Amino acid sequence: MVQDPKTGSLRPLTFDILYQYLPVLENFHCQIEFHTFEPLLDSSNMNPSFWVDLATVIEKNYEQYDGFVVLHGSDTMAYTASALSFMLENLNKPVIFTGSQLPIGMVRTDGRENFINSVEIAAARETDTPLVPEVAICFENKLFRANRTSKFNAEHFEAFLSGNYPTLADVGVHIKYHTDLILKPNFKKLRVQKVLDDNIAILKLFPGISPRTVQSILHTEGLKAVIMETFGAGNAPTAPWFLDQLRDAVERGIILLNVTQCKGGAVEMGKYETSAGLAGIGVIGGYDITTESAVTKLMFLLGRGYSVPEVKQLLQTSLRGEMTV
Repeated sequence: MVQDPKTGSLRPLTFDILYQYLPVLENFHCQIEFHTFEPLLDSSNMNPSFWVDLATVIEKNYEQYDGFVVLHGSDTMAYTASALSFMLENLNKPVIFTGSQLPIGMVRTDGRENFINSVEIAAARETDTPLVPEVAICFENKLFRANRTSKFNAEHFEAFLSGNYPTLADVGVHIKYHTDLILKPNFKKLRVQKVLDDNIAILKLFPGISPRTVQSILHTEGLKAVIMETFGAGNAPTAPWFLDQLRDAVERGIILLNVTQCKGGAVEMGKYETSAGLAGIGVIGGYDITTESAVTKLMFLLGRGYSVPEVKQLLQTSLRGEMTV
């Protein structure tokens, strides 16, 4: 976004004036070309159909470029980036998401450094092989695996957190790549999954949650899967009415995935009495997956047309480094 000098309001940036704000791009030893989506979306309006459009653009241009940088609003960046990590199967080139907390036209914007760092990372190669052949988020001098991130701060420049996986790279005087943590290329042909199924819901637990609230979510028309955001290491109420409703949902073929509300740590079902009963009725433990990654992984798996047992098995399998099993 840039600030309109006349009205003072924010409007979307057009790439024809990007070099006006980032003249240093002229000094890069790489050729940069741009694609603008029409219409431009505020990230709060992001949706799966746009994820398909974005993946399609990358697919069509995949052989022509060494890497891709996606400028995206920070509010839903972790969702979009996580979705692309699943949709782009056999990805062997960098797809780096970035953005800013302050618009790029403002004096103190963090957008300049974020964008410059992202371009350099997307172009980085060693022995003609990309250094980061995966979907990542570059923000405030850190490079994160996309499907491990969450936005945790709306005020500071350090907006993103990867609570359960270290950074892929740290940007200082030099960019230090942690190659042992980065996914390795498989040199297979890119395949793009363009069918996503959004018949899912999130059930966030809280003290005092009522039976009618749980019932309304679990009986949503067309529902196929529910992500349960539980307490701590995967703990939930032990009230009979609660467990009975979950058991009924599982018997109706609804997939229940248990993820923690915490930004760090993992679900360990059975560690405490308050989670021991969940596994017995068919709730799937999500290990240390983020909610953003769980949402997009479920949309991806359901879109592939897998059976319920197959989806449950794949939910407990790390497909793109999204969780520690």
